[in-house]
Amino acid sequence: MKIFTPWEILGIIALILLIVCFKKRSSVWGGLTIGIIVGIIITIIFLIRGDGFNWRIIGKGAISGTLIGFGADLIGRVGDKLRNK
Repeated sequence: MKIFTPWEILGIIALILLIVCFKKRSSVWGGLTIGIIVGIIITIIFLIRGDGFNWRIIGKGAISGTLIGFGADLIGRVGDKLRNK
């Protein structure tokens, strides 16, 4: 039986969120984009320092950005519901 790491579980959750939000523009996709950009910048800094190129940092940035984007989207939806009451 395979035991998943926390990053693998978060990656699966992020992938499900991206599939659910595929048709519409949402902050989930914006979070993914910003997460990838931040991950690339951090990876370049590690590369310059001499630690080598690491794809995991870009992946972790993408996962983190997607989840943060979902949180922002969720806060917006809850705020709209509260405002309409």
